[in-house]
Amino acid sequence: MASTIFVLNGPNLNALGKREPGIYGGKTLADIEAMCKAEAKLLGFDIDFRQSNHEGTLVDWLHEAGEKSVGIAINPAAYGHTSIAMHDAIRAITVPVVELHLSNIHAREEFRHKSMIAPAVKGVICGFGAQSYILALHALKNLTEKSK
Repeated sequence: MASTIFVLNGPNLNALGKREPGIYGGKTLADIEAMCKAEAKLLGFDIDFRQSNHEGTLVDWLHEAGEKSVGIAINPAAYGHTSIAMHDAIRAITVPVVELHLSNIHAREEFRHKSMIAPAVKGVICGFGAQSYILALHALKNLTEKSK
């Protein structure tokens, strides 16, 4: 059985494909999930792909993923800019965590420039649209191989 990577998605990502496609692209979250599963298979991973609009649920999933996975890719969406709880949850996890965003958060509104969770993760990928997820999977593959 392959090792599992959790791909966690924050608020409003369930509206991808409809919500501001000029910023976030036209792919739905289901499209991105299919892309991730196909790429993960090539990399030798299984994917546990989840989305919630609730911060506490995401924190619970981070704790679960820390116990059940070899790595975590997280698109925290707006919670990345505000969530100390997610920052603290990530600090308690020993598996590598990669933060990702569809848009380039540094080219957007000032309040999006700072990520509260970035100091707790191994790296941040942003600005490549749906491809940000694929890049995060490759980063996790590299990180998990280095830890062996």
